[in-house]
Amino acid sequence: MANNKTLCCICNEEKITYPCEGCSKRFCFVDLEKHRQVLNDELHHITNEYNEFKQTINEQKQNPQNHSVMNQINQWEIQSIEIIQKKAQNCREIFNKSLPTFFNDIETKFNDLNEQIIQIRKENEFNETNLNYLRNQLIEITEELNNPSSISAKQNSQRLINDISIILSKKSKFKKWKQNAITVAGGNERGQELNQLNGPEGVFIDKNKNVFIADYLNHRIVKWKHNAKEGKIIAGGNRQRNLMNQLTHPTDVIVDQQNHSIIIADRGNRRVIQWLNQNQQILIQNISCWGLAMDKHGFLYVCDLEKNEVQRWKMGEYHNEGIVVAGGNGRGNQLNQLDYPTFIFVDEDQSIYVSDTDNNRVMKWRKDAKEGTLVAGGNDYGRNLNQLYHPQGVVVDHLGQIYVAEWGNDRVVRWCEGKQEGEIVVGGSGRGNQLNQLNHPSSLSFDDEGNLCVADSGNDRIQKFEIIL
Repeated sequence: MANNKTLCCICNEEKITYPCEGCSKRFCFVDLEKHRQVLNDELHHITNEYNEFKQTINEQKQNPQNHSVMNQINQWEIQSIEIIQKKAQNCREIFNKSLPTFFNDIETKFNDLNEQIIQIRKENEFNETNLNYLRNQLIEITEELNNPSSISAKQNSQRLINDISIILSKKSKFKKWKQNAITVAGGNERGQELNQLNGPEGVFIDKNKNVFIADYLNHRIVKWKHNAKEGKIIAGGNRQRNLMNQLTHPTDVIVDQQNHSIIIADRGNRRVIQWLNQNQQILIQNISCWGLAMDKHGFLYVCDLEKNEVQRWKMGEYHNEGIVVAGGNGRGNQLNQLDYPTFIFVDEDQSIYVSDTDNNRVMKWRKDAKEGTLVAGGNDYGRNLNQLYHPQGVVVDHLGQIYVAEWGNDRVVRWCEGKQEGEIVVGGSGRGNQLNQLNHPSSLSFDDEGNLCVADSGNDRIQKFEIIL
């Protein structure tokens, strides 16, 4: 019995202890009950907060005038009216002060013309020229009275008040996904049948929602059409060897949609190979490849595990040497080094995001940079939100938000560049095979609707988490 005893984390005595799956600590029976009571109290507190939130929703639905946005609009109206009224009053005061001088000038001109009319009548000597002159002079002073040149109101092109508008965003910046996934490939236990997978690693979704999978332990690439019940072998599947039609432990696959070919990281055979209509071509040889990516210019990026670097290759020029674009300074944890890089992502600016797996971090290397920038993790391995545990698949959305598959924590997290911690997107409910659980997730891919697909390697399946619009 003594051999079965361990330290309780509360009383610090050696007793028979029981683990808590949530916090991974061990408690004796008495302290376990206390710990459960603390959790129950916290649940009760959270439940009250949810009830309060529900009441807030009902109040806002019944009284939209009390909403914070409506209050902003009302406040803007009040402040804008006050500004306009003050400006208008100031202009009135200036105008009223200038009126005596203005009317005095008009009356002087009028009196002068009136004297001329009296003189003409008195002398009774006038013709058409005199009458036209008097008529034109009267028109001029009438125009001056109605539209004075010495006094006018001019509107400034610059805004007197700040404008306001309502912006209705169709999609939230911080997207959410349903926590229960849909299995879109595999999920029928481990095996090599067409409806089965065996340790899937890389996953790629094309514009038609076809799912391409690097079926690692089956040494093949399979394609599952949208809503299909089984896949189709499109490369390998002829036992593990190094013949042209064979693969050994493929880790990643991408589709070159311009020429409808697939490019495979054939890691066990130390090569990157292209398949086009069942014709094979070795693109890169003697490379310990893992992750692949292609940018909008057609450059191919490959992770080299042995050299701890990412290489860039120009399509059609694989006889040349690849250019090192990340790492390449030996194995290490400095900003210019990598340690077992796996998956990569390249954005529109040709910045490279690298899952630096054994450093438990994601690094961003801008184009032509000499060192990378830490954008996720980097605080040793662990389960805290400022940590990563063996990150693998990485993708970045159009807002620059970074999504990482944590192989060791069985979850997918989102990091915003510059933030000190991430947030759990899917998974994180413990290791398992339920629809809200993952088991060693490896790679990620978004379809064109924003649904998140995860290669759930330990469960031999591909999971699709549908986006909540």
